Amino acid sequence: MNIRVAIFEDNNSLRNGLYQLIDGSSGFECVGAYPDCSNILQHIVAIKPDVLLMDIGMPGISGIEAVQIVKDKHPGIKILMQTIFEDSEKIFQSVCAGASGYILKNTSPSRILEAIRETFEGGAPMSPSIASKVLKIVQDTSLSVQKNSFHLSEREKEILACLVKGMSYKLIADNCFISIDTVRGHIRSIYEKLHVNSKSEAVVKAIRGRIV
Repeated sequence: MNIRVAIFEDNNSLRNGLYQLIDGSSGFECVGAYPDCSNILQHIVAIKPDVLLMDIGMPGISGIEAVQIVKDKHPGIKILMQTIFEDSEKIFQSVCAGASGYILKNTSPSRILEAIRETFEGGAPMSPSIASKVLKIVQDTSLSVQKNSFHLSEREKEILACLVKGMSYKLIADNCFISIDTVRGHIRSIYEKLHVNSKSEAVVKAIRGRIV
């Protein structure tokens, strides 16, 4: 069975090159190649990919935002990020949003295919330089805060822990035996207490601050 891959990359020549590489390689099938993520959910429903190869910096909806959108509706889809830059904050946000792996665009064609296969099989491939940055972020305790400094309730901590695990609002509602509207209310309160505006920011703060 071929691994069904969709590419989201705004650079035309790179997108075409990746398409030819993936679609021309045994065991892989490129089911779509798009210059942006404006209709990403519609594309996914239409083409049913196994793995998304996602550029982190695209016009309109960024790669990080796209990961959040996809994971909220299709948590089973694996996402492999690609970038030119080794930006620690963007790497961390991507991983927190639900990306499986993170590789540089100058990665060799054979390694790109290997990383796609690893991602499909449940692995977390990363370029060596990226991996070292992720480890440094995880090991950096200088940004930690006191667990109770944000005054989250036990229920809010429970829901924040679900967000960290990449669960959708529906899964959180089912897991906590509450309605989706109640989940949304708690998440609004969490955002206010953590002084953040998005799921990825909340997850980053929760992990860095060891809140959950």
